[in-house]
Amino acid sequence: MRMLRGLVLAFFSCLAHSNAYAISIVYQGFECLNAVNTEDPTPNNGTPVQSRFEVIEDSGDGIYRLNLTGGIPRFVSNDRTVCIDRATAIGYSGIPEVDGLPQPLDAVDATGYFDGDELIIVISSLYTDLSARRNPFSSFTTSFIFPFTNTLIFKFNSTTSSFRLKKVVRNRGFVHTSGSTNSITPFFETVLPSFNKKAQDKPVILTPLSTIEYKLEK
Repeated sequence: MRMLRGLVLAFFSCLAHSNAYAISIVYQGFECLNAVNTEDPTPNNGTPVQSRFEVIEDSGDGIYRLNLTGGIPRFVSNDRTVCIDRATAIGYSGIPEVDGLPQPLDAVDATGYFDGDELIIVISSLYTDLSARRNPFSSFTTSFIFPFTNTLIFKFNSTTSSFRLKKVVRNRGFVHTSGSTNSITPFFETVLPSFNKKAQDKPVILTPLSTIEYKLEK
C-alpha cells in the first residue's frame, strides 16, 4: 500500500511537469436543479456533469495547483442526495472595461495538498446575483456578492486508485452596499466573513452520507 501511494505521488508530479499529459480526478453526477441555494442538493437528472480537478502545476512539498471544471458535490446533513454545484463553486469574474458585467466562469483555480494518504483541496469563488441598480432620488444598491470557500478532504483508496470524499468545510460570506447621495450617511456597507444560514455564523462542516468517489484519470 505504501508503495502504491508513493507511485501515485510520483504520478502526480511527473504528469504535472509534462506538456503532453495531464492527470485529473473525476466524479460523475448531475447538475444541481437549484443553482444557487446551497441547502438544496436536488439533482437535475437530465443534466449529467463531471466534477474534474486537473493538475496544472507541481509546486513542491505535496502542493499542487489545480483547475476545477464542472463544479463540486453539494449535499447537506442527514440527506443522501448529491448534486454538482457549478454556479457557486466556480462563480463569476469580471472587469468592467473588459467584460462589462461579471460573467460566469467555465473553470476556477484550486490548490491541493496530497501526502499519499489524504488529499485536501481548497477552492475560492465569488457569486453575484447581478442585481445592482440606481433608483429614483439618487438611491442605489450594489449586487449581492457572496464569496465562497470550499475545503474538500479526501481519503486515498489504494485498491481502486480513487479518492473518497470524507468532509467538506463550506463557508459563504456576504458583501453589499446601498445608499443615497441625498442622505446624510450616503453609504451603508454590509461585510460578513461568514453568512451561511444566518449573519455572523460559522463555516459549515459536512460529512456525506452517500459514497462520493473521484476516479484517477490521465
